[in-house]
Amino acid sequence: MTKKTVRTSATRMVGAAIAVLALAAVTACSSGMETASPDSGAAAGPKDGPLTIAFLQKQGDQQYFIDEANGAKEAAQAAGDVTINAVDLGTDSNKAISEVEAAIAQQVDGIIIVVPDQQIGPQVIQLAKDAGIPIMAADDTIEDAAGNAAPFSGFDGTSMGEKVGAEAARLYEEAGWTAANTRILSAYKQDLTVCQQRVDGAKSAFTEAISDGPEVIDVGTDNSATDAQDKAGAVITANAGVTNWVVWGCNDESETGVVTALQNSGVAADNIIGVGLGAYLTCKDWKAGQQTGNKAALFISGVEVGKAAANSMIDLLRNGTALPPQSIANTEIVDASNWEAKGVVCT
Repeated sequence: MTKKTVRTSATRMVGAAIAVLALAAVTACSSGMETASPDSGAAAGPKDGPLTIAFLQKQGDQQYFIDEANGAKEAAQAAGDVTINAVDLGTDSNKAISEVEAAIAQQVDGIIIVVPDQQIGPQVIQLAKDAGIPIMAADDTIEDAAGNAAPFSGFDGTSMGEKVGAEAARLYEEAGWTAANTRILSAYKQDLTVCQQRVDGAKSAFTEAISDGPEVIDVGTDNSATDAQDKAGAVITANAGVTNWVVWGCNDESETGVVTALQNSGVAADNIIGVGLGAYLTCKDWKAGQQTGNKAALFISGVEVGKAAANSMIDLLRNGTALPPQSIANTEIVDASNWEAKGVVCT
């Protein structure tokens, strides 16, 4: 073979390779989707035409998550030509996985998920990645098998807990209670990271403000009001000599459930300092003008979290803007005097 023949063959091989790469690039552009790692938000867009986003939520019948889905739908309506398919997963991890698979089969453009259990994070992330569909977490963080966090919209759990603990400490000091006749009940789902962050933050802030504070008793719940009420009963019975109670929890359900258990056991409202997390249940007694152990709550807006998540996903799909690693919503303490003015939706 001559040198000229070798050069000609090599030229043809390079040209063929370039053609293959060019075809791949055209195909990627026409699909409007590229696969990427969770931390980059699965680069996508721009994509014209209608968009469909699956919004898969644990405990979708709770008011917070109803508000969150409505917030996402408001963002979709404002953006135009975007459909939000909200699905209630309950507390069923198997349903969560099957609904991710169903969303993929329906060829949705994006997936936002509030997982019932963070342990399924690697599986749902991989399913979405294999399908070339961007996925982000709301409320509860998830990671892939390598420990890379998916983009997230929600709250800073530790900061939330610190606000709750600081308010509880302020009310405790104002009441003039002592550690000897007081106990703190901390109710939460103990295998959920965000819950642990919240109650740890509450305890840290309370301890910082009150150096010789009461004993903290943990109450494990499934984050429902009914379970919190049931689980608190045994603890209250075992501490029959306690006069005063401070209560906080992972969410409004846990806190109000414990306060209800205390009041049902005969503890007067004046002997309970309950600081909720959500405000959508704690406000019920305020709305009714009742004496209650629910003295304050951290107002968290599910609407704003839903809007932030949907807007981020729409921006990715429409404009190719990477999903932000974290979108953190604001929170503030409310009570019977100002909850309506602050925009709390009381259920």
